[in-house]
Amino acid sequence: MATQFPDDFKCPISLEIMSDPVILSSGHTFDRSSIQRWLDSGNRTCPITKQPLPYHFSLIPNHALRSLISNFTLLQSSASAPKPPSQPPQTTHQTLIPTLTSPSSPPHLKLDSLIQLTRLSKRGGPLFRQRLMDSGAASAVLSCAAASPRLREAALALLLNLSLDDDSKVGLVAEGAISVLVDSLLCMDHCNCNSRAYAATVLTSLAMLDVNKGTIGAHPCAISVLVSLLSGGNERERREAATALFVLCSFDDNKKRAVECGAVGVLVELGGVGVERALGVLSLLGKCREGREEMGRNVGCVVGVLVGVLRGGKSARSVVYALSLLNSLCCGGGGGERFGVEVMRHGGLEICLALVEDENDKISRNASALVQSLRSCRLRG
Repeated sequence: MATQFPDDFKCPISLEIMSDPVILSSGHTFDRSSIQRWLDSGNRTCPITKQPLPYHFSLIPNHALRSLISNFTLLQSSASAPKPPSQPPQTTHQTLIPTLTSPSSPPHLKLDSLIQLTRLSKRGGPLFRQRLMDSGAASAVLSCAAASPRLREAALALLLNLSLDDDSKVGLVAEGAISVLVDSLLCMDHCNCNSRAYAATVLTSLAMLDVNKGTIGAHPCAISVLVSLLSGGNERERREAATALFVLCSFDDNKKRAVECGAVGVLVELGGVGVERALGVLSLLGKCREGREEMGRNVGCVVGVLVGVLRGGKSARSVVYALSLLNSLCCGGGGGERFGVEVMRHGGLEICLALVEDENDKISRNASALVQSLRSCRLRG
């Protein structure tokens, strides 16, 4: 079906059909979730033209294109259906939701309803997901997420689909989704490893909307449970927890909260074994005074890990994160000189001089800035 859509309907970043097209200041249109991830990763250029973006800009909804995609989807669906479904989508979700809300519904019927709704929410796109939200699905699904392990996992999978649209992100938070997700992160169902990873992913999705970042961070356990998952979760859980923290910590107050919850030590350890997203979160924490002070309590270990990344980073993004953090540490007030001396002791200056010639513009630019900082430290020394 996807091959029948015009190319203009596809996001230039994800190459998937756009569910929420927005216009960047460069004039090009992208899916909101894809361009937001691009911007949250520290990029400040248009992905297509590579032109720098203004310091203050906004993503403008492309309502015309969104309407075209929705209408085209409906036409394609009706034209390609081999035979009419036994039950129209409106009847199906209107039948399934009461199954979730009824106290007399047995668990296996609720589980089946959740699985069917998840499947329909993928196929039906934004319009169908909006109908689900309008029909009161959120509270019903959230109540299932607080039930048995099997129902919890199925409910979280459906919540992830519902959270893809901005209006639904706001609605889910208003319905109390944050507390339910935190409770899911706190659960220790060893027979059900997917629930905590799903819950972290849903938090990430909700936090893609700026207004939700502060609300999630203000929950007394949200940041701390993500930090705990970083240190005690399996590989997938650690990856999802790091991604959630990366998105949340673009909000200044959440940086301080993460530091207070002990994130720095865990992230340094994960960064040392090559977890890229952990380095990304560290680079954000290095932009606040509390983060730099915490890293200053173990200068040798932090610098050793970061210079190790520069020396043999598994990805260009890891190297950019390490350079950005070292720049923040060496230029930050107070202990900047201590970090600079330690970087040079680990051979960081020579590595940076080589990285200045790197073909990756971000690596070259950040390496050049760090070289200047290190030379200033040497002169002061």
